Amino acid sequence: MATKKAGGSTRNGRDSEAKRLGVKRFGGESVLAGSIIVRQRGTKFHAGSNVGMGKDHTLFATADGKVKFEVKGEKNRKYVSIIAE
Repeated sequence: MATKKAGGSTRNGRDSEAKRLGVKRFGGESVLAGSIIVRQRGTKFHAGSNVGMGKDHTLFATADGKVKFEVKGEKNRKYVSIIAE
């Protein structure tokens, strides 16, 4: 008669849901006004020309055009701009 004493319960086994962050439209892609370009936590990317920032730091297009990523300034910050077509 094979028997096995019950083991204790574990305290693992849960995880948070993925937040789907990251770049949604890459350099050179055409976007319409209102399109989300980057979803981020904090300002990994900064808003350049024709780009707005939401309260959760989401960057979105404020005009139609093409996405352009660039590094500018003394602090080498990454900026996202929309170049009008």
